[in-house]
Amino acid sequence: MDYWPTVADLVDTRPWYQNRGILLVNVCVGLALLTSYTSGFDGSMSNGLQLVDEWQQFFHFPTVRFDPRSVLLTPSSPLRMMITSDRRLETGLLTNVQNIGGLIALPFAPLVTDGLGRRKAMFVGGTIMLGGVVLQVQSLDVAQFILARGMIGFGIAFSVNAAPLLITEVAYPTQRSTITAMYNSMWYVGSIVSAWTTFGTFRMAGSSWSWRIPSVLQALPTLLQCTLIWFCPESPRWLISKGRDREAKEVLGKYHGNGDINHPLVEYEYNEIKEAIEVEEELGQISWLALFRTPGNRRRMRIIIALGFFCQWSGNGLVSYYINLILEGVGIKAAGTKTLINGVLQIWNFAMALSSALFVERVGRRKIFLASNAGMLLVFSAWTVTSALFQETASRVAGNITIVMIFLYYGFYDIAYTPLLVAYAVEILPFRIRAKGFAVLSITINIALIFNQYVTPVALDKIGWKYYLFYVGFLAFELGFIFLYLWETKGRTLEQTAVLFDGEPTEDDLFVEELSVAARRRESRKIASPERAITVERRVEVFHASKRPESQASTSDMYEMKSWQNWEGTSPRSREN
Repeated sequence: MDYWPTVADLVDTRPWYQNRGILLVNVCVGLALLTSYTSGFDGSMSNGLQLVDEWQQFFHFPTVRFDPRSVLLTPSSPLRMMITSDRRLETGLLTNVQNIGGLIALPFAPLVTDGLGRRKAMFVGGTIMLGGVVLQVQSLDVAQFILARGMIGFGIAFSVNAAPLLITEVAYPTQRSTITAMYNSMWYVGSIVSAWTTFGTFRMAGSSWSWRIPSVLQALPTLLQCTLIWFCPESPRWLISKGRDREAKEVLGKYHGNGDINHPLVEYEYNEIKEAIEVEEELGQISWLALFRTPGNRRRMRIIIALGFFCQWSGNGLVSYYINLILEGVGIKAAGTKTLINGVLQIWNFAMALSSALFVERVGRRKIFLASNAGMLLVFSAWTVTSALFQETASRVAGNITIVMIFLYYGFYDIAYTPLLVAYAVEILPFRIRAKGFAVLSITINIALIFNQYVTPVALDKIGWKYYLFYVGFLAFELGFIFLYLWETKGRTLEQTAVLFDGEPTEDDLFVEELSVAARRRESRKIASPERAITVERRVEVFHASKRPESQASTSDMYEMKSWQNWEGTSPRSREN
């Protein structure tokens, strides 16, 4: 009888903090999570600084007018000359320049991530970002501030492309989905620190440090990450793809096998990763066109591109980048009140996102996405009505209800699009296209952001609450798309999830080829691999040992007996599968 246990049969079921290997890998994963923290701090800082009077005065009150010429960078018209004679600069460019920098970097980020490795890519991105922070802290005018913001966005793009991949590829199997979902949730930790920092520093009247202090604090996690990243493991999948199999097995043994390189879980993961990467390598070099070449990849890209637009065009961009305009639109004028609401909202966002991340594997991705989109559609419709009532009647009650609607809306947004945006995109991509596919998600998000940050202030100024109707219609479209095209992936390893999207054999010839090659290798290993033969003999011994009293059986014996009992209790059809 030849039965190979699943991952669920091989993992350590004790609390994670009682396993030294899991404890160490979680510390390393925590360091990678700082990338999302930094991104959240940066994304919210420009929003928060708009609420600081000293920042407004220092840069002569940037306006919300849109001028297409503001994005033209030519030798004859340097950045300083784009500022008008009264030194008033469009908020769209000031808020958006870091996204433009990120968009420029994204085509190159996967090359660094796949070529140099996940750790080195994070280091490269962090170093560039630190240079931008130094330039930002000592900014003397708007031109220098904008250049610094663009440089920061350029550097963050490299780190953001590599960090989620490192997390999902080194995390312990039973914790992968939860920890990867926590990655994007950490965005709100950075956002919270940024919001409350500006809440405190806006009281520093007459000092430019009211906006320089948040810039200094922005550098601390990146500095910590660049210093300590070398003590963290490289992705075993990347190591195997570069022919460094021994190092990959040592990483798996240290962190997943609790120091035992021959642990059954290590053998299982190593063989599964090795087979998957060998199959992918037989298909040749992976270009950008490969992302759309096969039906399976087109299914993946359809979802990834859609999620990239959905996460920014669901109405969240109104508050994320223009909270000042939104709050003033419902009658809230005081800077202290606006910064307080912004700070409390970030805490609410983090609490909702983290709560959802902890239940991702239990509830399932599809159910969470459906609940999120349905809730956003209902609440945003109510938000539109209350905003219209306030702007038409100046009703104080309608204004207060609008604030409540903003919190409810974000509660529904946060349960899916914060924890699952990155986690779902990363897990549905096979290793060879993971970096490029994730870059496509980032590119899509940046394109959507550029649209939001130039169009939104103009639309709010021209048509007010009527602009919300666009988002109501788009949210209805999102719900239908999620219902039709988003598939459930819970309970699968990365390699098993990747295979899910390649369809049935009759639909995808590439899937047939991969399946047949993998099957031939698996059969040959059963015969030719001495290590596999020893494993079989060990399981047979344990099966017979199950006749002994339980007190005489070791922990390993009992673990293996459970696998055999699971096998004996399954139906013939299940055994065949």
